[in-house]
Amino acid sequence: MNIILLGPPGAGKGTQAKRVAGEMSAAHVASGDLFRKHLSEGTELGLLAKGYMNKGELVPDDVTIRMVLERCAEPDASKGVVLDGFPRTVVQANALDAALGAEGAHIDLALLIECDYDEIRRRLLGRAEDEGRADDSPDVIEARLETYETQTAPLVDFYEGQGKLRRVNGDQSIEGVTDDLLAAVGDAQPLG
Repeated sequence: MNIILLGPPGAGKGTQAKRVAGEMSAAHVASGDLFRKHLSEGTELGLLAKGYMNKGELVPDDVTIRMVLERCAEPDASKGVVLDGFPRTVVQANALDAALGAEGAHIDLALLIECDYDEIRRRLLGRAEDEGRADDSPDVIEARLETYETQTAPLVDFYEGQGKLRRVNGDQSIEGVTDDLLAAVGDAQPLG
């Protein structure tokens, strides 16, 4: 089963994607982790992504798509993937659908973790202090939330229109969110 985890920055997508992927024996494919890996290795794609990430902007579609599709082609992804942080735009979602369709695959489910924005700000500022992340400063947090609203939130309608969207309350405990996500996965029927 191929699943997309959606939600605003700070909603807990990374934590939840790892947990859900582990329960499903699927690959956790996180665009943010891919970006950081490419950055640390100094690859061409990593250097390209760096400038955008540090300003809280989305990395251009062609760069993101190349990284994610390369990762999805690895052997551990053959039993399914939980995509975390990708797609972030409807253009990316269409490109993903086309790429998967060419391989005879598709997205089965999109899980939306919904969170209050004040809670998100609190979480991200805490993460900035704990991890020293430059992409979690107050100004960048606001830019990321604005970018989410204008570019990523339209994916909710995109996947809802396909009948693939399930909503989960992200303002509860980590365990509660995981339980609700796994229940949504269990209720979903693979599309074929």
